[in-house]
Amino acid sequence: ANRPPAPSDSAGRTIRTVGVIGAGLMGAGIASANVKRGLPTRITDSNPEGLRKGMATALETAAFAKDKGGPDPARIPALAALLSPVAGLDGFADADLVIEAVVENVEVKAGLLRQVESVLRPEAILASNTSTISISRLAEGLENPARFCGIHFFSPVHRMQLVEVIRGRRTSDETVLTAVAYAKRLGKLPVVVNDSPGFLVNRLLLPYMIEALEVLLEGAGISQVDRALREFGMPMGPLTLYDVVGIDTACYAGSVMHAAFPDRMNDSALLAEMLRAGRLGQKTGKGFYRYENGSLKGVEDPDLEPLLAPLRTGNRGFTHEEIVARLMLPMVLEATRVLEEGVVRSPFDVDAGMVLGTGFPPFRGGVCFWADTVGAGKLLEQLRPLAERSRRYQPTPALEEMARSGRGFYARYAGRKTAQEVSSS
Repeated sequence: ANRPPAPSDSAGRTIRTVGVIGAGLMGAGIASANVKRGLPTRITDSNPEGLRKGMATALETAAFAKDKGGPDPARIPALAALLSPVAGLDGFADADLVIEAVVENVEVKAGLLRQVESVLRPEAILASNTSTISISRLAEGLENPARFCGIHFFSPVHRMQLVEVIRGRRTSDETVLTAVAYAKRLGKLPVVVNDSPGFLVNRLLLPYMIEALEVLLEGAGISQVDRALREFGMPMGPLTLYDVVGIDTACYAGSVMHAAFPDRMNDSALLAEMLRAGRLGQKTGKGFYRYENGSLKGVEDPDLEPLLAPLRTGNRGFTHEEIVARLMLPMVLEATRVLEEGVVRSPFDVDAGMVLGTGFPPFRGGVCFWADTVGAGKLLEQLRPLAERSRRYQPTPALEEMARSGRGFYARYAGRKTAQEVSSS
C-alpha cells in the first residue's frame, strides 16, 4: 500500500487569509486558533445568532489568559480586528484557505463544497473538517480535487494539539504540504493520513466506543465501565465521552463507519433509542448520566434503565481487567489494518494520533506501544474465546504474524524495538 508522506517542513503555499464555514463548536474553535496566531479570518454561518455567538466564543477563547483565569479584555480589540463575519460565500473569494465545519452529513457537505469552490480563486485550498466522511467522496463533485483535502481538528480545538491532514485520491502534494505547514503555524501537530472512513483517530476510536456499549449490554455497570478505563489512564470513561461528544453526533459517525465496515462496526440500537428519547448527553442534561443544574459531572440516572433492559444480552459480571481488554482489543486489530493498508506511515503516527487525539494515556505510549508491551501472543489468547462471536474479534494476519515472529508493531513497521523487545532479546 502507498504510505502517506511524513509531515514536511516545506512551506507549500503561504496561507495569509482563512475562511471558516460554520460557527458552531468546531468552527468557532478553528477561527479562534487562527486569530490567536495572527491569521486574518472570515467566518460565516447560516444562523445569524449562531454566527454572533460563535464569534464571541472564538474571541473569548483566543484571549484566554491563564493568570486571569479567563479572557484578557485588553487583548480582545486586536483579536477582533482579525475576525470578520461574512454574510455569504462571496466573502471568501480572495481567501487562501477555506475550511468547512458544518454538520457531519455527506450530502450537506458535498453540496456546500461545490458552492464554495465556485467562488474561490483557482489556487486557493478548500478543506473539510469532517471527522469520518471520505475526502475522496466529498471531492467527487469538485472541479479541482487536487486543491481539496481534509484538515481535521479535534475538540476542544484550543486544547487538542493533533490535526489530521487527510489526502484524498486526487489531492496534490502541494496541497498536503500547505495544510501541514498551516497546522504547524497554528501550533498543532499534523499527522498525514491517506483517505479512509474515520481516517486514523476515529477509525480506531469507534471500535473502542462500540465495545463499551457491548460490554454494558452484557451486564457491566455504566460507572464500572467508565471507572475501569479511567484506572487504565484514559482522561474519561467511554460512556462519559459519549455524553460529551453527543449521542446524536455519535450516531451519525457510527452510521458512516457501519456503512464502510459493516462486518465489524455495528450500528448501535441503544444509541438509536437514546436519540429517539432525546437523551443526547451533556447538552440536553441527560445521556448515559444525568447532569443536574448545568453541572458537567454526571450522576447515574435510573430513567435510562427502561431503554437498556430490552436490549441487554446478558447479566454477567466483569472485572476491570476484562473490560479494559475488551475495549482495547478491537483498537489493536484496527491499528494493524490501518498500517497494512497504508493509511498512516508508521506506529509512531498511530500512537501520536491516539495520545494527542483521544487522550490515550501517554505513560502507556499509545495503542501500538501498549500492544507491544502486552505482546501479540497474549493478545491472541485474549481474542480466541471471542473470535467466534463476531468478526470484530477475529485476529488479523498481521497480528498473527507478529505473534509467530515475536516482533511487535514497532519492529514490524518501523524497524525499531520496544522496551519489552529490548529487555527480552
